[in-house]
Amino acid sequence: MNTFKLSTLAQAAALCVGAALFCGNALAAKGDKVAYDQAKTSAKATYDTDKKACDAMSGNAKDICVAEAKAKRVKTEESAEAAYKNTAKAREHAIHEGAEADYKVAKERCDDRAGNDKDVCIKEAKAVLAKTQADAKATKKGTEARMDANKDKREADYKVAAEKCDALAGDPKTACVANAKARFGM
Repeated sequence: MNTFKLSTLAQAAALCVGAALFCGNALAAKGDKVAYDQAKTSAKATYDTDKKACDAMSGNAKDICVAEAKAKRVKTEESAEAAYKNTAKAREHAIHEGAEADYKVAKERCDDRAGNDKDVCIKEAKAVLAKTQADAKATKKGTEARMDANKDKREADYKVAAEKCDALAGDPKTACVANAKARFGM
């Protein structure tokens, strides 16, 4: 029963991280270096505070606590960087890094177990990692395909508009072509 809860919890966490990263992050808009730097500074400060709280613990509980603090920091920093870069590749990378961090936490949690129960726990954690990374890769490819399709559509619409401008001459034609370029981002 405990392995099922861990697996479900890890999957839910991975899905939440993925959704947040692909939907965007309010901490850092594309090109907003100040917001990006603030998010990284905040992540470090939060990590330092969380890590100090772990100092009162010992054994595997401390290891889990530190791994959770590191995972939180990694996710925050990667999310901010993905939002700052605002590319499908950056979002995929952030999800990969977040999944790796979650995997390390899950692995630490598995250390409290023994024998086959521990082996199953680790296999479940690896499976969640693999699924999350595969979903991130598929989403990236889908995003890139949509972007390519939109570019092809804009180019086709521009060609039609430019062809319509050929019926004109002089300044009206120049204005028509300039308008078509502006409208379709060419």
